[in-house]
Amino acid sequence: MHTVLVANRGEIALRVFATCRRLGIGTVAVYSDPDAGAPHVRAADVAVRLPGDTSAKTYLDVERIIGAAVAAGADAIHPGYGFLSENAGFARAVLTTGLTWIGPSPEAIESMGSKVNAKAIMERAGVPVLGSLDPATITDEQLPVLIKASSGGGGRGMRIVRSLADLPEQVAGARREAASAFGDDTVFCEPYIERGHHIEVQVLGDSAGAVWAVGERECSIQRRHQKVIEEAPSPLVERLGQGLRDKLFDAARAAASAIDYTGAGTVEFLADDDGRFYFLEMNTRLQVEHPVTEETSKLDLVAWQLRIARGDELAAVPTPPQGHSIEVRLYAEDPAADWQPQSGRIHHVGIDADTTFGRLAEAGVRLDSGVVDGSEISTFYDPMLAKVISWAPDRDTAINLLAGALTSARLHGPRTNRDMLVNMLRHGQFRNGNTTTKFIDEVGLDVLAAPLADERQVRRATIAAALADAAANRGHAKIGASLPSGWRNIASGPQTKGYTHGDTEIAVRYRLTRDGVALPDDPDVTVGAITPHEVILTVGGVDRAYRVERSGASLWIDFAGGSVALQRLPRFVDPSDVSAPGSLLAPMPGSVIRIAVVEGQTIKRGDPLMWLEAMKMEHTIAASADGVVGALPVVAGQQVAVGEILAVITEQD
Repeated sequence: MHTVLVANRGEIALRVFATCRRLGIGTVAVYSDPDAGAPHVRAADVAVRLPGDTSAKTYLDVERIIGAAVAAGADAIHPGYGFLSENAGFARAVLTTGLTWIGPSPEAIESMGSKVNAKAIMERAGVPVLGSLDPATITDEQLPVLIKASSGGGGRGMRIVRSLADLPEQVAGARREAASAFGDDTVFCEPYIERGHHIEVQVLGDSAGAVWAVGERECSIQRRHQKVIEEAPSPLVERLGQGLRDKLFDAARAAASAIDYTGAGTVEFLADDDGRFYFLEMNTRLQVEHPVTEETSKLDLVAWQLRIARGDELAAVPTPPQGHSIEVRLYAEDPAADWQPQSGRIHHVGIDADTTFGRLAEAGVRLDSGVVDGSEISTFYDPMLAKVISWAPDRDTAINLLAGALTSARLHGPRTNRDMLVNMLRHGQFRNGNTTTKFIDEVGLDVLAAPLADERQVRRATIAAALADAAANRGHAKIGASLPSGWRNIASGPQTKGYTHGDTEIAVRYRLTRDGVALPDDPDVTVGAITPHEVILTVGGVDRAYRVERSGASLWIDFAGGSVALQRLPRFVDPSDVSAPGSLLAPMPGSVIRIAVVEGQTIKRGDPLMWLEAMKMEHTIAASADGVVGALPVVAGQQVAVGEILAVITEQD
């Protein structure tokens, strides 16, 4: 092959391009209208526009993507993950066109494409499975159950049900999510294991029938059934010993051999604390978390996908894994607000890493990211910003490297889950390797989502912001030839600047004196050097630097140990910007898919009012107080912007 089109976007497209460049293979990108300026478009040798903004009209359009490959002169297509990566019809169409398909056969994809069918095949192959349940026949004794989309992954369509009364509504919601994300609304149920370990085995298969089990990963920490932290090797397997690893590898090889699998794939299992495990599904593609296996195996899995696609065969056994690798998924989301996805412009992203899209030569941090300064996080796609990966000879060092890189990251733009990731990595239960799929519930989201900066640090960061803003203002205004704005030849009262941090308003009073800056409300803080972008504050004899960046009314203050985001309070408020009392505002841009209430209806706090679809997930908009629905200015099917009024609630006394 000489030129590869990647039928995908963002980070995975860039990841495949990186290996292609190292191998001297040409690259072709495809892009939707919202992605016209995306990094993966600029990184490819050539790019082809797919007109439209929705996935259905662009990255899920088989004819357009194959047409783009032919037009650009590509002779192979790599599907990445998500979108069409596990679509047997797409693979078959690629091969029919005469192009090389970088993935397993259409028949293998078809076999594993339906999770119900996959379980039957695995059971015949001797792989342990959890039984599937028909939603229409479930009884109280079978609860709790997990609803799953038969044709998808990534948590779309997954729902835990503990009450039969909730089952019909949850099944209907799962079907809608599955149809939106995968074009197939088929769902099924299986018994839900409360405290499980999500273990998966990376496999590689060639056309001669050889199968490698490259190594296992543990992905037990999840939110909304989507993985948040992945690591290799699995702490559970390390604790229980090589015997469990051998059984997992045997089961994974049997699964791959049962469908004559070629290329890179992942066999996923759910295990309990004693090491009993059951087949969950097989992903017939590259996984998001593949870098941790690359770091421990020292293999380039994308390179192996390309080699197998051109007919190369595997050696007898893979090289044994070395050291420990951990990956976190950095999302634009607010964990403390029910994981609400965030959208908007990224003004700056700075994460110190030793390499990008390539294996580490020694202990350090790797960054695989699809965003850069100025990138726009839209509502059309998953809000993942980056994968941050560490490798070290031992697990403790890998944890420390990763936590340090995240803590010092400069993330200026939409809210992210960075603080939660650091809290997870530092938590004793994680450091002990004792995590299950219930980790977030057991530790508590209030603990894990707590900001890294405490009240004192927020206060000092706000002081730095006020002084940096004052310095910026003085730099733009002069009195006469040399005197700064605000100069007085007699003592005057303090000046005040106001900011918001979340829902909290913070005022900073300061005075410019002959001896420097005085802070009447913060006498323990001494002010050193001040510039528009950096302020030195001294507390208890310790000097700390606060770096200040701004965009409009937004400010980001970075310092050793954390970051603080502020909004500058306006001096004068435009009355037209003030919402009516009781207004319920859209927390994110999206589409109103259903409305559950009517004007004049009496509601209770927590009652669902409507549902928004954003980033292929449904989000419930609930009443914030008891009251009556006074107004409903939106209708089903309407697109809304963040901050737009969805409903007005008249609260009851």
